Amino acid sequence: MDLRSPERYHRRYDEECGGGGGGGGGDGEICSSSDDAFDIPPKNAPLERLRRWRQAALVLNASRRFRYTLDLKREEEKENIRRKIRAHAQVIRAAFLFKEAGEREAPDTVGGKLVDAAAGFLIRAEQLNTMTRDHNLSTLQEYGGVKGLAKMLKSNVDRGTSEDDMELMQRREAFGANTYPRKKGRSFLLFLWEACQDLTLIILMVAAVISLALGMTTESVSEGWYDGGSIAFAVILVILVTAISDYRQSLQFQVLNEEKQNIQLEVIRGGRRIETSIFDLVVGDVVPLKIGDQVPADGILISGHSLAIDESSMTGEAKIVHKDQKAPFLMSGCKVADGYGTMLVSAVGINTEWGLLMANISEDNGEETPLQVRLNGVATFIGMVGLTVAGAVLVVLWIRYFTGHTKNPDGTAQFIKGKTSVKEAFNGAIKILTVAVTIVVVAVPEGLPLAVTLTLAYSMRKMMRDKALVRRLSSCETMGSATTICSDKTGTLTLNQMTVVEAYVGGTKLDLPENTKVLSAAASSVVIEGIAQNTTGSVFEPEDGGATEVTGSPTEKAILSWGVKMGMKFSDVRSKSSIIHVFPFSSEKKRGGVAVQLVDNNVHIHWKGAAELVLASCKSWLSADGLVHSLTPEKMNEYQKSIVDMAEASLRCVAFAYRPYDLEKVPKGEQLSNWELPGDDLILLGIVGIKDPCRPGVKDAVKLCTTAGVKVRMVTGDNIQTAKAIALECGILDSGVAVTEPTVIEGRAFRALSEGDREAIAEKITVMGRSSPNDKLLLVQALKKKGHVVAVTGDGTNDAPALHEADIGLAMGIQGTEVAKESSDIIILDDNFASVVKVVRWGRSVYANIQKFIQFQLTVNVAALVINVIAAISSGDVPLNAVQLLWVNLIMDTLGALALATEPPTDKLMKRSPVGRREPLITNIMWRNLIIQAVYQVTVLLIFNFAGRSILRLKHDSRDHAERVKNTFIFNTFVLCQIFNEFNARKPDEKNIFRGVTKNGFFMGIIAVTILLQVLIIEFLGRFTSTVRLNWKLWLVSIGIGFVSWPLALVGKFIPVPNIPFLEYFRRCWKSPQQVGARNEVGRKYNLSTSAGKRI
Repeated sequence: MDLRSPERYHRRYDEECGGGGGGGGGDGEICSSSDDAFDIPPKNAPLERLRRWRQAALVLNASRRFRYTLDLKREEEKENIRRKIRAHAQVIRAAFLFKEAGEREAPDTVGGKLVDAAAGFLIRAEQLNTMTRDHNLSTLQEYGGVKGLAKMLKSNVDRGTSEDDMELMQRREAFGANTYPRKKGRSFLLFLWEACQDLTLIILMVAAVISLALGMTTESVSEGWYDGGSIAFAVILVILVTAISDYRQSLQFQVLNEEKQNIQLEVIRGGRRIETSIFDLVVGDVVPLKIGDQVPADGILISGHSLAIDESSMTGEAKIVHKDQKAPFLMSGCKVADGYGTMLVSAVGINTEWGLLMANISEDNGEETPLQVRLNGVATFIGMVGLTVAGAVLVVLWIRYFTGHTKNPDGTAQFIKGKTSVKEAFNGAIKILTVAVTIVVVAVPEGLPLAVTLTLAYSMRKMMRDKALVRRLSSCETMGSATTICSDKTGTLTLNQMTVVEAYVGGTKLDLPENTKVLSAAASSVVIEGIAQNTTGSVFEPEDGGATEVTGSPTEKAILSWGVKMGMKFSDVRSKSSIIHVFPFSSEKKRGGVAVQLVDNNVHIHWKGAAELVLASCKSWLSADGLVHSLTPEKMNEYQKSIVDMAEASLRCVAFAYRPYDLEKVPKGEQLSNWELPGDDLILLGIVGIKDPCRPGVKDAVKLCTTAGVKVRMVTGDNIQTAKAIALECGILDSGVAVTEPTVIEGRAFRALSEGDREAIAEKITVMGRSSPNDKLLLVQALKKKGHVVAVTGDGTNDAPALHEADIGLAMGIQGTEVAKESSDIIILDDNFASVVKVVRWGRSVYANIQKFIQFQLTVNVAALVINVIAAISSGDVPLNAVQLLWVNLIMDTLGALALATEPPTDKLMKRSPVGRREPLITNIMWRNLIIQAVYQVTVLLIFNFAGRSILRLKHDSRDHAERVKNTFIFNTFVLCQIFNEFNARKPDEKNIFRGVTKNGFFMGIIAVTILLQVLIIEFLGRFTSTVRLNWKLWLVSIGIGFVSWPLALVGKFIPVPNIPFLEYFRRCWKSPQQVGARNEVGRKYNLSTSAGKRI
């Protein structure tokens, strides 16, 4: 079996489930355990599964626990809101405008000058909005069509608006800004209120109030308030720290949401194409649109070619609407499904239905991740145990108390029947209740699932710095399980800085690509005509003679720049002919065409695209002298050889061809829009080789992935030879190994195979050339069925299905279309493959950090529970009281999560195998570490609990003082053990626990704060915590006992652990002999020697 295959650490789940495949489901699950409520797929989880785990979870504070999960009720209401907005848009808009008018301040100023809202526009916002909303074509024609409307808006359909800040501000004042009222984020007070809703904290507060009242009535006011007051103070502290932590997380998510909504787009201002934020768009702007774009505002089509709009997001009807001069109105929020064009912005912000929709549907952070749900399962199990234990402790302590077996520090009984007053008895019972409830607080790890949110919020913020914008939280976790990455070539593995470096034009190779002196005027004219007209890019030549600006996709920019070097005057060439019809470039067809009518009424149909495909459609070629020659087999072989030579030199090959056409054959009227441009019998004009260098560092990134057990596959639309050459250059293919099919395969060959054959060869494929988006989708499906966790990069609209189907969809932030981005889970902001690898590191870090926190928290849980239970049952008293346990809970839940869940990723994470998606959260290594530390702490502290007076030499002290010193010492030692153990938890499977500790300032800061607060509690806050000051000798003993946990952890790491999960042994007790035998066979197959493997 291939060592990189995930079957070696995923397949056992298939066998146990009786499934044959890895992830046949659309959600990408390996197998679905219907018995486990806390098992959900990483993407597209059904609502029923989400409801099920919520019902199964043990929750003390629902508002806090479910804050970052999907609001199921709100999801069901969203469609109703959409329908209402469509039906009552005008009324809702009027309400927003009325509110906005009431809040509007004095007119703004720009550059110290007052802005005039009227600004001389010949149309008012109300008229414009009415026409746009009603799609009133007759009103538009009354205004003189789109050109007349542009004049009324002081704009120009070719040059757009002015770049002057004053004018842009005037437009915002007159017609509104392209923003919408956003629902304010939750205030800090709301987080405080939610933190107060924890059931256990409410019970403790009630108990504190009762204890306070009873204490002040039975004792003096100055003395009686301490017991109740200290508990109340501790609860308030817990609430404050919890609320502050949660509020900080909320602010991080708000920043990320704003980043996601800030779409960058091109706009024409002053005749130049410039990039700006969608929020800076104003009425009158001219916006170019291309396939995959989101329509950024309501507008009117100026010109377009085969422009088709998907309006389903606004109308609710899944159909594509074609736009032309008879149907020119465009709605904000819709997507360009095909073609390209330009639009005049006519309404922005809440004057559009999209703006109203966004204003009424708040951005919802809610989305539970599989790890978060699994941790809810862990928390529920531990909580049930904790509740049982706390209930038992409560019953035992009450029985001992009311039977007179509970003693005071001086040895007298706390309750004597007939002598103890009702108030004293009630107060004693309340104190016991507070201890039991506090045990529940410690035992139920309410913060465990929220630790996932904390580490995800931290990771997402850091990933932004590493040029990765997370759109779906669960993708952070899933990326840690990725076993293969299907990457695009252009812009991801390469720089996307394209230049034409070779050219075959006029039947000959040019010594310099731009040297067209060998071409006749007629030949040069046709080539330049094809470059200028058959493009979606643009060339801006400043009137002042400044540098020429070329805009468009990298390929278009490279070809247009080549044309400019050949002497092309872009505007002049385009003015000499008019475009009749366009066949937009398609990644399926891999070519695009345009029909143009010349001044003399001749028609030329120009084609441009993949060199071998265009060449195959040619029957003739144009020589340097402008004459047309038949394409003989010899000449065909010559051109084919030139393509192969360029491809082997890592060049992207693009061919140009054209054919004359009879104007009378061109369809008229409505038939023109459905005209398929003739693509055969073409005349070859030339072939160019475009260089796109590999990104620096991409070879190292690929090598790092290979070391980490992640297979990198290149899936590209380029020529198979070009793809192979780039793959060798990037290290995806090994230069020392002969490359044959199916290692390198063409998309059409893969597509032609049966489903079974595709699955059989999918794992062997390393490079797929000339692939279509559907080929990429088929490869993803085949790999998932083989058990792989697949990450896919994509930038085009047609990549959306593959991005959606993949376990992790990675859209490109620079070249990616809005459709691709919306289908993705993570956006790679710099389009760099090295950033993809960083995402893998962060994904593994999320999982590792959660495991560190689980190990730390469970150690505290087990130790605190066992110590208090044994002490309560044996002596009727507990060494750790309510206030002390609340402090321990604070260390364990909030501070522990902050310290351990924010560990930065290390290089060692990339030397392990991928994290199995269904690996137990608590691994054998964690069980070993946890048991060693818990047994040590429990043993030592129970010894001190029962024999502390003699060990600490307190026999000569009064019984009351000795008992207080002993309990204080136990409390102090217990806390210090947790502080030392926090270092152990940083590196569960490494012997050097201090590696990189100084690099994590957050961890060191929290440790320092914890130690400082512990010293303050022991030395100065004794009245609140029922402790006494300890002398320096006892401090040293406490530190010494805590310190022993370090060498103990080191020794423990030499103890081997079995490969089969620890809990598996217990499950076998409940299985039939046949099932046990089957599991033994699974265990035999599942034999990993690495420490990463032992996690499973």
